[in-house]
Amino acid sequence: MNTKPSHLQPAQAAAVQAARAVGALLRRNLHLNKRADLVTQHDIKLELDVRCQKLIQKSLHHAYPDIALLGEEGTAGRQDADCRWVVDPIDGTVNFAYGIPHACVSIALQQRAEHPGASTYEDGYHTVVGVVYDPFCDELWTAAHGRPARLNGQIIHVSPRRKLAEAIVSIGFAKTRASLEATFPYFADLIHRVRKVRIMGSAALALTYVACGRFDAYIERGIRIWDIAAGGFIVECAGGQFWRQAVGVHAYRMISSNGLLGRRLRVP
Repeated sequence: MNTKPSHLQPAQAAAVQAARAVGALLRRNLHLNKRADLVTQHDIKLELDVRCQKLIQKSLHHAYPDIALLGEEGTAGRQDADCRWVVDPIDGTVNFAYGIPHACVSIALQQRAEHPGASTYEDGYHTVVGVVYDPFCDELWTAAHGRPARLNGQIIHVSPRRKLAEAIVSIGFAKTRASLEATFPYFADLIHRVRKVRIMGSAALALTYVACGRFDAYIERGIRIWDIAAGGFIVECAGGQFWRQAVGVHAYRMISSNGLLGRRLRVP
């Protein structure tokens, strides 16, 4: 796929259409009873997760039949394809399952990198389009390679804050015991150094909040690629930094920030 901005516009439009369609489904179901396929101590998998990913897959496959898909709810197409969609149909599922209107749809388009660099994921892909849609606030974040990040069509930038004591930092607690035990001491130290810590329950929205300056940084250990592929790219296109390190298959420890606080933050 040609990564010139003009060639990426149709792909971004297809992702936006798919995200909005799923968003409408999420709005209709927010306050209804939901069927869980799997419940663990720190996570819930809903039947609607699978249904939403199938809706996205059908929509994107119709527009781009040769592009593979990697999602939280499974894969489709050749997993060594030159391009792939990376999808989280409901990022913030626990929030959504409890009727909390803080969840989103996350869709990224990734291409196999010809010359791997800092933005390339460990399996050789890098993001060229990012779309995150919050259906409950009707907020749509978009970015494409070579173009600025936008929120509902308006160009956005990360915050200009340089002082950690004035920063709002979001932190996520992953689902494994090891990640929880590693993160808690860092959290206990961080709350004394920043203005506020926020734990919101949606990685993609935490990233887009960094991108538009609502948060100054977001930190998590053990996050998955479908949670960050779109949002992390949007942060970069908004002038911020998105650092990550693989800790497993499609799993990462990461720091996203406005680029002015990064050296004073670390990942547990």
